[in-house]
Amino acid sequence: MSDGVLILAGATASGKTPLAIELAEEFDAEIIGADSRQIYRGMPVGTAAPSAAELARVPHHLVAFLDPEERYSAARYAVDALRAIEAVRARGKRAIVVGGTGFYIRALAGGVELAPQYDEALRARLAAEALLHPPEFLYEWLALRDPERARALHRGDSYRVLRALEIALARDTVPARTGALRTLSSEGVPWLLLFLDVPPEELDERIAARTQRMLDAGLLEEAERIGDRAVAANAVGYPQALGYLRGWSTVREMRAALGRATRRYARRQRAWFRNDPAAQCCPPAGVAGAAREKLGWSAKRE
Repeated sequence: MSDGVLILAGATASGKTPLAIELAEEFDAEIIGADSRQIYRGMPVGTAAPSAAELARVPHHLVAFLDPEERYSAARYAVDALRAIEAVRARGKRAIVVGGTGFYIRALAGGVELAPQYDEALRARLAAEALLHPPEFLYEWLALRDPERARALHRGDSYRVLRALEIALARDTVPARTGALRTLSSEGVPWLLLFLDVPPEELDERIAARTQRMLDAGLLEEAERIGDRAVAANAVGYPQALGYLRGWSTVREMRAALGRATRRYARRQRAWFRNDPAAQCCPPAGVAGAAREKLGWSAKRE
């Protein structure tokens, strides 16, 4: 099948999931997730994962398939996502990659060199360092070892900072990968990366509505069940919920903190994709037309 792959990115609460489902139904496609939090099972509220009804409408891949305490990497995502895309295309379907995790998307497309280094002893040491030192210390450490990677990360994103630091420190002790990582570009698969261009004011309104929906849907109960030891427990929503459950804030303070954290995260996502030369900003109403024009997609085939 010669059809290319549509990659639909966007900030949190920008409406990626419902739009992707509409597109999948229109163009006879299946969806491959590109969200570093929605990959975990049992966390649908805090990660805003597709609902059961949405999952029933269109086949989804790489959503809710990992235990919350299992670690995952962009390199592993690129392998898994490409495998899922190949399976979808082999079934005669089109593939739509949907998510807001820029590094996952860049890894899949082939726009970044990934390192597979893994050292259990080093990881344990860094985990201990993370308990002793604030995130800023770890970030500055990374900035000394790998300034370019540090600039691509937020200093408060402890999970990715630790992984990047592990890679930087392991380079001299772990053998390099044999063979390059397969990506869409290396396999010659055409792809189009569209970033949903939602006005900031509208996005803020959507975030406020999502915050309330998350609380109404049981974010507090989910956060209490997940706890703070899970890999994804630092996703926006869980620290704020756990802070309230521990008596560190009032309901009003928690709701305000959750809204602020979500808005900050959305701004970081917008900045990432606006700085990605491969990403094309597109209003939601223009995505279907772009898929037709740039990928040659036609209406759903019988």
